[in-house]
Amino acid sequence: MDSTKYSLKDFAYIQDADIMKRASIFQSYMEDVKEKHHYQYRRVSLNGSGPTMEVIDTYTGKPREMIYMASNDYLNLTRHPRVLEAGYKALMKYGAGAGSVPLLGGTLDIHRQLEKDVASFKGCEDAIIYTSGFGSNCNTLLALLGKQDIAILDQYVHASIVDGCQKTNVRYFRHNNMDALKKILEKSQNEYVTKLVVVDGVYSMDGDIAPLDEIVELAHKYGAYVMVDEAHATGVIGEHGRGTPEHFHLEGKVDIVAGTFSKAFGAVGGFIASNAELVEYLRFYSRGYMFSTAMTPQAAGSLCEAMKVIVEEPQLREKLWENIRYFRKNLLSLGFNLGHSETAIFPIIIGDDWKVKEIGRRLDEMGIYVNPVFYPAVSRNLSRIRISLMAGHTKEHLDKVLNAMEYLGKEYGIIGNGSIQEEIAAGAE
Repeated sequence: MDSTKYSLKDFAYIQDADIMKRASIFQSYMEDVKEKHHYQYRRVSLNGSGPTMEVIDTYTGKPREMIYMASNDYLNLTRHPRVLEAGYKALMKYGAGAGSVPLLGGTLDIHRQLEKDVASFKGCEDAIIYTSGFGSNCNTLLALLGKQDIAILDQYVHASIVDGCQKTNVRYFRHNNMDALKKILEKSQNEYVTKLVVVDGVYSMDGDIAPLDEIVELAHKYGAYVMVDEAHATGVIGEHGRGTPEHFHLEGKVDIVAGTFSKAFGAVGGFIASNAELVEYLRFYSRGYMFSTAMTPQAAGSLCEAMKVIVEEPQLREKLWENIRYFRKNLLSLGFNLGHSETAIFPIIIGDDWKVKEIGRRLDEMGIYVNPVFYPAVSRNLSRIRISLMAGHTKEHLDKVLNAMEYLGKEYGIIGNGSIQEEIAAGAE
């Protein structure tokens, strides 16, 4: 099978093929992907997240060091001494697990402390914590919205939000387009019991920021509530790293603030922060909370400390933004298309699936770990190399990646032979 003629979407459902036959057909597709060295998945790390990572090479089986440009560990808190120590103390005090679901016997005082800390951090009355960010979004929406309600979603929201809206009516508006949102709100004003607008604070594939101030104003004008997913915003934007509501001076004015603990917080899990009544409702009606064993004590201990580090060590966020500005300036000067990216996520848009796969392969060979992203994850004309930065990346790391991207960009005809700066200089002569 020639894998370049197909995409993952082609194997999601095959008519007249049962699940075992479907898996067998998919396996032949994946074998060709691996043969072409386009398999950039499940690369095994030997030492965890960091600016560099020791990885077992997918094809040779030997370990090698790579510059890690695919992590959501924006502030490198997964290895921060204070975060590690707090997690270790919680592990020693409470043990490896909570022992039960949180609604029954699994709530520890450290869980309740984390809930209070999250609520305060996000400017809300209370919070509920989950064992995954995907689960917090999906299970919250499943619990809140039914057939008489409507979810109004930005077209680029995370998959966890889409999956959480399976029991309700859904309308999508064009990405960050307020005119499109307004039209849906106007049409929905008197048709549904609950109207909930759901957006990402920072979009995971594009790195741009939702205009949350405009969204809140519009939604509330038409009697709708707003939920914002803070997964890629927390720790990165806002004066103190508190995320999108702080960035727009809206703390306490957004109805539901969602997020994950697996990005800048450096651990795992998810949360919903809101008013106390809604949070208590979720504790009894969110099935992912009710029927999943509570978060491990070590994660809870680390997370409580991570929140303090974000506020008390602003130099981490300042270093991250120094890297963001430097990397963006140089990528743009080379002529790469970064879309509307504003944060630590860099979508280098190429618009050709084969070139994305090939550049991903070449970067992997050069010791640079990135995520190639192509159809159906994004539309074919927006296929890209996705890079994300961390505070711990050095200028030397960034320069190596920039040099590699310039070399490959020219080889594959994505950018010109000369840099933008050279073209400007030549035109001035």
